[in-house]
Amino acid sequence: MNRKTRAISTLIFLLAAISSSSFPQQKELAVRVAVPSSTPRDANIFIVGNYTSLGAWDPGTAMMNRENDSVWSFRSSFDEGSHLEFKITRGSWNNEALYQPGIIPANVVVDLKSDTTVVLRPISWRDFGFRFEGGITGTVKYYRGLKSPALTNARDVIVWLPPSYEKETSKRYPVLYMHDGQNIVDPSTSYAGYDWRVDEVADSLIKASSIDEIIIVGIYNTQDRLPEYSDTPLGKAYADFVVHTLKPMLDSAYRTLPDRKNTAVMGSSMGGLISFLFAWWYPDVFSKAGCLSSAFLVDSNKILTELRAYAGPKKGIRIYLDDGSEGLEARLKPGYDEMVEILKSKGYVKGVDLEYFYDEGAGHNERAWARRVWRPLVFMFGK
Repeated sequence: MNRKTRAISTLIFLLAAISSSSFPQQKELAVRVAVPSSTPRDANIFIVGNYTSLGAWDPGTAMMNRENDSVWSFRSSFDEGSHLEFKITRGSWNNEALYQPGIIPANVVVDLKSDTTVVLRPISWRDFGFRFEGGITGTVKYYRGLKSPALTNARDVIVWLPPSYEKETSKRYPVLYMHDGQNIVDPSTSYAGYDWRVDEVADSLIKASSIDEIIIVGIYNTQDRLPEYSDTPLGKAYADFVVHTLKPMLDSAYRTLPDRKNTAVMGSSMGGLISFLFAWWYPDVFSKAGCLSSAFLVDSNKILTELRAYAGPKKGIRIYLDDGSEGLEARLKPGYDEMVEILKSKGYVKGVDLEYFYDEGAGHNERAWARRVWRPLVFMFGK
């Protein structure tokens, strides 16, 4: 090998080394679903999960390939080490696949370290006689298809009224706004088949005189959930819709205490992130935020970086933070830990205007949030 050839070979080797170290290797996920015999012959089968190619949690977007009348398949490549979560549906959360009688399944989880094939054999579908746990406690009012000029999707809104609302007609109430509203009080609309049980928990805390009576507003999410719940133009448009359209409408329709002292916001995961941003962007509107299992690490830790660099006056808001330890919760924990430390460095004091709780053994789901939702409710509205 002459000097020129050796130099070229060395350069090619170095470029290959740089390329392999700079760009993650791709690994393939293959999913095969053997559908139950009860599946309608004209049904389409979808995979729905936490990546765009998995439908970005829209249950009717990523249709699988029909191999024959009983087997559907899906293939896609992801960066090595990707954390994938997904379910199987016939196009909506109301007809997702079931693997045990009467049980809504957890997400299928794959940490993609090598090419992986997952074979699923559901026994039925959610809309085929499934019975939900629990129901709605108290009075709920519905507003369908609310729109904003700046948002591309209409959304439903629910309003939960406290026990005394229809009896004490001169009394006014604080208001808690919650994201992912379809998941908070009604198991039949929750994508997981069980809800936060915030209606039962709030009702119990009120009757035990542990918190003030409150009105709870649940804002349904849309297929734009990820950008609407982030520090993006759509996220700011969503906040503007709540502050300047929804809140004035509800303040005029119900006996609310509309001032900032009596207005709070709460959510989980991306809903926890946008809850913090609501209070941070609009401290004159929201004085309290409950941020459960929050996705503070999205967009390359954007909110953490901006908050650490913030040099303005301390904002007069009270923040509740928490996180679990299992599955996705473990991946979110560094963001939770950093947010706690940043807020403490900015002068927020535990038990005064900051509260945080690490829920050892808890996963990233509505059951876990239902078990500890009493904590932010007491922190924000406790007597």
